[in-house]
Amino acid sequence: MRVTRTGERLEIAPARLIVAGYTARDRASVDHHIAELAAIGVPPPSSVPAFYDLDPRLVTTDAVIEVAGAATSGEVEPVIVRHGGRYFLAVGSDHTDRELERADIAAAKAACPKPVGDTVVEIGPDLSALDWDAVAAESTVDGTPYQQGSAATLRHPGELVERMTAVLGGIPGDLVLFCGTFPLLTGAFVHGSHWRVCLGLPDGTALTHRYETKLRSV
Repeated sequence: MRVTRTGERLEIAPARLIVAGYTARDRASVDHHIAELAAIGVPPPSSVPAFYDLDPRLVTTDAVIEVAGAATSGEVEPVIVRHGGRYFLAVGSDHTDRELERADIAAAKAACPKPVGDTVVEIGPDLSALDWDAVAAESTVDGTPYQQGSAATLRHPGELVERMTAVLGGIPGDLVLFCGTFPLLTGAFVHGSHWRVCLGLPDGTALTHRYETKLRSV
């Protein structure tokens, strides 16, 4: 990964990958997302927010990812990367198997790679310096607008890390944390093949990643 402004290269090999779900600040937004999932048969979570502890090898900056079936879709997410005691902000996509999600959310998330952009912005030694509420997010699928929202609607990453630690215990070493997503513009999942996810920062910086899905060969 490359750090904006300095050009520093980071060799990221996270010890843990955590995908946080149902992270909206207000309960109405959480209920809206739960309803979106219920529409495709996904059961409600046992706790809010939820934390899914996944294989860190799922994290990839590749422009093409392989999926097992056609019923998958991505979601734009702010991603916190902790590396060498420093925190960075990246953009990612919580690509998920929607068919499998109806039976097992954790397994559905674990079934797909987790695309992350190659460019990151340094936050610092802690998360307090991040102007979280000023971060904007959007995504497109096959060129059509899919999501648009503000990180102000999501819990601050500092709070997520505290809650994650309470649930999972302390996590030493390098970490990749997906911080949650935003409502779909149409309210319906789209199983497209070309995805673009983007975060806009208040200083004009845009963190953008594009990727394509291909069916895994048997």
